[in-house]
Amino acid sequence: MTVVAPPEPDATGSVDPTAPDAAYAPARSWWGRPGVRIAGGLLLPLAILAAWQAVTVTGIVPAYRLPTPGSVVAAAGELAANGQLANHIAISLQRVLVGFAVGSVIGLAIAAIVGLSRLGDVLLSPTLAALRAVPSLAWVPLLILWLQIGEESKVTLIAIGAFFPVYTTVAAALRHVDPHLIEAGRSFSLRGWSLLRTVQLPAVMPSVVSGLRLALAQSWLFLVAAELIASSMGLGFLLNDSQNSGRVDRILLAIVLLALLGTLTNALLALVEKYLLKRWT
Repeated sequence: MTVVAPPEPDATGSVDPTAPDAAYAPARSWWGRPGVRIAGGLLLPLAILAAWQAVTVTGIVPAYRLPTPGSVVAAAGELAANGQLANHIAISLQRVLVGFAVGSVIGLAIAAIVGLSRLGDVLLSPTLAALRAVPSLAWVPLLILWLQIGEESKVTLIAIGAFFPVYTTVAAALRHVDPHLIEAGRSFSLRGWSLLRTVQLPAVMPSVVSGLRLALAQSWLFLVAAELIASSMGLGFLLNDSQNSGRVDRILLAIVLLALLGTLTNALLALVEKYLLKRWT
C-alpha cells in the first residue's frame, strides 16, 4: 500500500495553503466522475418515488389526494395517445425558449449600459429596481389588456422574467471589473466595443453564465404564471384545467414534466456554459 506524504513545509516552516493536497485528490476525482454524480443524483428521486409508492399502496394517503405513480404514468399515456401531451410540452417549451432569448438579449444590452456608464446607472437603476419588485402575476392583466390573449402576452411575460436575473448579475459584474485590466486595455488603444469584447466581457463571463442560468429558471416560473391565467394550451394550462376537473394525477404529471424540462434545458445551458467559458476566459 502506498502512503501519500503530506505537503512539505517551505523554508520558513509553513505549509502553502494553496498547494493541492495529494492525500485528498483521489477522493475528489472519484466524486467528480460523471457516472458517480449521475448515480448520486438519482438516489433522492428514487427514494422519493419509493416513499410515494409506499404511502399510496398502503393507504396512508388516500388516492384522491395522492394517486399512485402508476396512475400518473397512465395519465401520461392517456394524454399521449390523443396527442395532447406532445402539444402541451411543445408549446410550453417554445414559449420558454423564445421568451428566454428575448429577455436575455435585452438584459445583456441594458446591463452593458448601466454597468459601463455612470449616466446610464443614474438614469436607469432606480426605475429597474422598482420594476424588479413587481410580482409576476401583476403584469398579467396589463399584458392581456395591451397584447390580448395570445402568444405575444405570454412571451413578453417570460421575457420580463428572464430580463432581470441577467441584467442585475451582469451589470453588477461590469461595475466591479478590475480597473487595472481596463487601463491595460486602454493602453493598447482599446475603446468602446473593442474594450468590451477584449477585456470586460471575458472578465465578467462567469457572471453572464450565472445570470443566464438564473434567467432560464425564472422563465419556467413565469411560464406557469402566464399559462395559469390566459392560455388554452401548455403545461400551465394543464395544471389549471386538471385542478378544475379534479384530476390530481394530471396535476402531478404536469409538475413532473416541468421539473424534467427545467432540468433538461439547464443541462443544455451547462454545455453552452462550458463553451463560453472556454472561449472567453
